[in-house]
Amino acid sequence: MRAPTADVYGAYPTLTDDQIAILRSCGQVQPVGEGEQLFRAGEPSEKFFVVLSGNVAVVEGHGDQEQVVQLHGPHSFLGELGVLEGQTAFLSAVVRTPGEVLAVGSGALRELLSREPALGDMILRAYLLRRTMLAGAGTGFRIIGSAFSPNTRRLLEFAARNRLPHRWADLEKDTEAEVLLMRLGIAPEETPIVVWNDYRVLRNPSNVELARVIGLRTETAAKAVCDLVVVGAGPGGLAAAVYGASEGLSTVVLDAAATGGQAGTSSRIENYLGFPAGISGMELAERAVVQANRFGARIDVPAEAVGLEQRDGNSVVRLADGATVTATNVVVATGARYRRLTAPGVERFEGLGVHYAATVWEARTCRLDTVAIVGGGNSAGQAALFLARESPAVHLLVRGEDLEHSMSRYLIDRIERHPRIHVRLHTEVREVTGEDRVESLVVENNRTREQQVVAARALFVFIGARPATSWLADAVTLDRRGFIPTGQDVAQVAADLWKPLGSVFKDLAKMAR
Repeated sequence: MRAPTADVYGAYPTLTDDQIAILRSCGQVQPVGEGEQLFRAGEPSEKFFVVLSGNVAVVEGHGDQEQVVQLHGPHSFLGELGVLEGQTAFLSAVVRTPGEVLAVGSGALRELLSREPALGDMILRAYLLRRTMLAGAGTGFRIIGSAFSPNTRRLLEFAARNRLPHRWADLEKDTEAEVLLMRLGIAPEETPIVVWNDYRVLRNPSNVELARVIGLRTETAAKAVCDLVVVGAGPGGLAAAVYGASEGLSTVVLDAAATGGQAGTSSRIENYLGFPAGISGMELAERAVVQANRFGARIDVPAEAVGLEQRDGNSVVRLADGATVTATNVVVATGARYRRLTAPGVERFEGLGVHYAATVWEARTCRLDTVAIVGGGNSAGQAALFLARESPAVHLLVRGEDLEHSMSRYLIDRIERHPRIHVRLHTEVREVTGEDRVESLVVENNRTREQQVVAARALFVFIGARPATSWLADAVTLDRRGFIPTGQDVAQVAADLWKPLGSVFKDLAKMAR
């Protein structure tokens, strides 16, 4: 039998006797026999298992198609992030050598880890690393569809934004995809499909449908009134959820796309309080989600808020799928929506080389290729440094005359020293060209009007955002830019609203005299 999986960067640590003793206080020891399944792919991950004796294999597939992904021996623990977040398992666990395991319920585990921060940090770090490694290895559910299909791109983006292990079979390039479709009796025009655990097929599912299968989205109770609804699951929204839930408030968090918000798409954040060595946006988001779950907050994704109204003294948030959530308090943390680049060819290649985030999922599509980035802010700078790790050349296209106006000094210094990052000032994208994906860009110097063709296999766009508050237009006063005024700004907005009526009041006053 192969040796147990070696610990890689803390992904597969072994527990000490003292740590196992702590876990025993809220778990049960149970004997296990050869071939017994501790959890099954496609079913909820409801227990945390520690191997006390024997060996347990974590596998993908079944029968002749079974592949061992991990092998756990005594003092190691099973599972990945889904155990803490209530998601379904992406892999199965099968006992290879009889022995004993310690089983701890996921709820009891979350409570225990809040009391034992050192143990909790070790388990959380291992789970975060395992999720990243699973995604990088292409395990998980399969998305089969054409790169030219908007619905295929929608599903791929949803899976990437929510950090879900998956692999994509491109109908135009993957010969095995056609064979699988024939075996399933599905015509190419019926794609995209999602194959879940090799037996369940979802035909062009909506994001909500896929989220429910995975366990990201729960059925929101329409009649129950919760204490707090947080709309938006970026760092601000998740922080509000942690604070509210930790004070005993029944808390629901809603987000239209994914937890993490814009921060979740950042490859590296180094100016966030409490992380002096920096942290990826994905890890920041996952830590916040686990922390909110630990205190009992319920996070529903995707759940897009489309309206807000008052009813019987409570606030009712209307969702795009027709559901509602009622609460005594609402925190609006919807942040902003990315501005889209409007040059010819951009819309055609969105998802085929044009990206609005630069995480490991987008980066894997253009590894070792020359890429371009549009933008002069911190997000663009972080993306440039991240992509330059493997790309032979990164062109940073900035329409202004310098980087100092909108980028932090620490990023500018690193970019200026990096040999593979080329900053082009006064530069704007005029066209994106290619056959079936991005191949080159037509850029123009906005001072001289000189145009050039820049070879690039991907274009990453970071040109700012606008407030995502349109859903509040009928319920809350917004300023001229779409922001919600607070503090002294409220008085100014109120004054601006009354100005057009000023002449009317003057005329009425004259008539009264």
